[in-house]
This record gives sequence, C-alpha cells and structure tokens, in this order.
Amino acid sequence: MPYMNALKPAIPFTSARSRPFVSRQEVRCAVRFPLALPVVLSSGKDEIAAITRNVSASGVVFELERPVLAGLEIRFSLRMPCAVLGTPHDVLVHCQGRVVRCQKNQSNYQAAATIDDYQFAEQ
Repeated sequence: MPYMNALKPAIPFTSARSRPFVSRQEVRCAVRFPLALPVVLSSGKDEIAAITRNVSASGVVFELERPVLAGLEIRFSLRMPCAVLGTPHDVLVHCQGRVVRCQKNQSNYQAAATIDDYQFAEQ
C-alpha cells in the first residue's frame, strides 16, 4: 500500500536517559478541508452556535464565542458542499463526537473535536 511508505518507523521503547530527542509531530489520518460552515453543537439540552474552520473525516475545528470542556460529547450536522465531495449535490452529514481541546484565540475560542460516528442523510 503506497500510503504506508509515508509512515516513519516507531522508536523502540528505551529509558528516558537513553532515548534520543524527537520533536513532536502531529499525525493526521485524513485530509483536512478549510471550510467555514455554520453549525450548532448540541450536548444534552445545551446548544452552541459555531463555525467550522476545517473538517476531515475524523475531526473538526470549530470557532465559538464561549469555551467548551474537553471530553464533552457533542452532536452536530454539516452540509458538505458538493464541490468538496465531488458529488452532484451538497450532502447533509449528522455527526457525533467529543471535544478534545479548546483554547482561546484572538477574539473567540477554537475547539477541536473528533468525529466518532456519522451518517449521511437522505437527499
């Protein structure tokens, strides 16, 4: 499989003293699309308006006006543009996931969330 060539071999476990310094690199399994889509995050009875900043098959980064806690389970729906998906029509996707981090940026908050499950709505 060609994508396997992009993976670097794992460093075997050694003690902290003998282990060489390795810079932390973020590993992504899916292509991220820079999309600004309006979305409402739902958790229990609470709803939070947000805008996506980037979307992949495994996660989303949202921009919000208030912080959310890491670990919060969320539900949201995205209308993915046909131009991004290469489909004849936009596709509505219902997602379930959880917030993995939230941090303050210049004027708002950015929250990253995993997508643990999703379903395509009938169009």
